[in-house]
Amino acid sequence: MDISELIDCVDREGRLLADAAARAGVDAPVPTCPKWQVHDLVSHTGRVHRWATRVVAEGLAEPAPFTPDPQLSGEALLEWFRDGHRALVEALRTADPELACMTFLPAPSPLAFWARRQAHETAIHRADAESALGGELTPVTPEFAADGLDELLAGFHAMERSKVRTETPRTLRLRATDGDAVWTVRLSDGVPRTERVADGAADCELSGPVTTLYFALWNRLPLSTLGTTGDPELARLWQERGGI
Repeated sequence: MDISELIDCVDREGRLLADAAARAGVDAPVPTCPKWQVHDLVSHTGRVHRWATRVVAEGLAEPAPFTPDPQLSGEALLEWFRDGHRALVEALRTADPELACMTFLPAPSPLAFWARRQAHETAIHRADAESALGGELTPVTPEFAADGLDELLAGFHAMERSKVRTETPRTLRLRATDGDAVWTVRLSDGVPRTERVADGAADCELSGPVTTLYFALWNRLPLSTLGTTGDPELARLWQERGGI
């Protein structure tokens, strides 16, 4: 996806998050984040937005201190969130394409990194806000879902901090049933290695529409929403250790 499309997603997803939070109420529990209520979710995402805005707007080469909790509630908290979200979208849209600043995952450019990271950060937490309402999640486009799976698998889970590991080598395959997207994740006692290929046998395959794969692999839908063939222990391993 190009940068402008990702920034549009940041804009859309933040608006949906605020709307869902307002309808649920800030005291509602968040089923996808069992220790949180909506006010915790709104505060967290708003703080991330302000932190990212500062990195982009100031071109920071080192991480900035994380934004403090605003200690707000009710409509005041939601308005604080909306203000920070608007500032983030503006900072991304007006940033120099040659922006130089810190990043923490591979990307074509720092601006591409921050647009992508904040698009998926906001979309996943929008799903959290909608979980407080019950019912189905607002879908994302297949292209956006595939991009988010790429970031999760080849970005976050290519880092040493990934806990998705096995004592003996195993292979987990993820297959989109509404297109040709396939991810093969090779697990071992080291960092997982992901390729966009379908080569070789897999010990377990999870399949479903790519948008369902997206939310399920980010642990916002139960893995039971996916088709599973092979060893279900690998699916359980992901559910237990795949959180970011």
